[in-house]
Amino acid sequence: MAVQNKVPKGVKLDHISKIYKDPKTGKDFYAVHDVALDIAPGSFVTLLGPSGCGKTTTLRMIAGFESPDEGEIYLGGEAINALTPNKRDTAMVFQSYALFPHYNVFDNVAYGLRLRKVPKDEITRRVTAILKLVELSGMEQRMTNQLSGGQQQRVALARALVVEPGVLLFDEPLSNLDAKLRVQMRTEIRRIQQALGITAIYVTHDQSEAMSISDQIILMKGGVIAQMGSPMEIYYHPVSEFVADFIGECNFLKGQVVSSSGGTTVIQLPAGKAAVSTDKVSTPGEEAEIVVRPEAITIAETGMLPCKVELSCFMGSYQNYHVRVGDTLVKITDNCPVNRRIFSVGEEAYISFDAACAHLL
Repeated sequence: MAVQNKVPKGVKLDHISKIYKDPKTGKDFYAVHDVALDIAPGSFVTLLGPSGCGKTTTLRMIAGFESPDEGEIYLGGEAINALTPNKRDTAMVFQSYALFPHYNVFDNVAYGLRLRKVPKDEITRRVTAILKLVELSGMEQRMTNQLSGGQQQRVALARALVVEPGVLLFDEPLSNLDAKLRVQMRTEIRRIQQALGITAIYVTHDQSEAMSISDQIILMKGGVIAQMGSPMEIYYHPVSEFVADFIGECNFLKGQVVSSSGGTTVIQLPAGKAAVSTDKVSTPGEEAEIVVRPEAITIAETGMLPCKVELSCFMGSYQNYHVRVGDTLVKITDNCPVNRRIFSVGEEAYISFDAACAHLL
């Protein structure tokens, strides 16, 4: 199935910044500020964050649609700030698909090859191969307005891939699709990226999308990188409340350090004590905050911290609880609740969690 013949390229952002002028105040502000990162060849990296965090501006600077005001961008070791988009070894898959309505599927996909004066026989071979990869064989003569949203996205993906770029860029490519199709297409994009071994940089505000397809997530906030790491690192070891709260649901339990030694820190919470496995050395008496995911907490008649049930909702594969621990609301996802005692609203119980399943901010 190997269609991509070129070696994938890495991307280096060397302290890049983008400055815009605020139309209301007339003052300059950083849309992206001092972003530095290395993207390994063949990896799938997602720029994630809320609206206005700088992720799309960063992608557009890599593509060449925006120029950094500070810093340098390198593609495969080559400085590319001065290169126009068509001179960069990249291809973009847009949110709007940007297909030509007066062209059929074959001609849409072949467009970039014809611009590059590729021989006709080579165009036919490459377009046929890439349409097979994206599972659109037999649809070459269809007009794009005869295709579903998912099929149009596949055409857009094929058009980007057929020119064999060193780096493939995605600007929120699935936001126009319904929820079920989004899941299907993100799986397809990941399958194709791995089959070709191509470097991919993907922008989204959807954390579940980022978690499911990325080798590395770059989480941005206010134009800077809040945290970067693998999906597991960011999920289980967030560096701040913002990161923890943005990636999935979480609970925050505040207290004071009682002791810290041997990789375990004990925290005194208003409702009792809790232990956390951590490399971080804390001083007894200092304030601390525990992050613990809903699925890491169990509820039973005995346990670590007393609680009172405020919500008990059967969700099929799990029982959803909201409980009050002291003054703090704690969310619990009790997976596979069959044959387990279900606690009702108003009941008193205890929650527990393993020290290794909690994280100390």
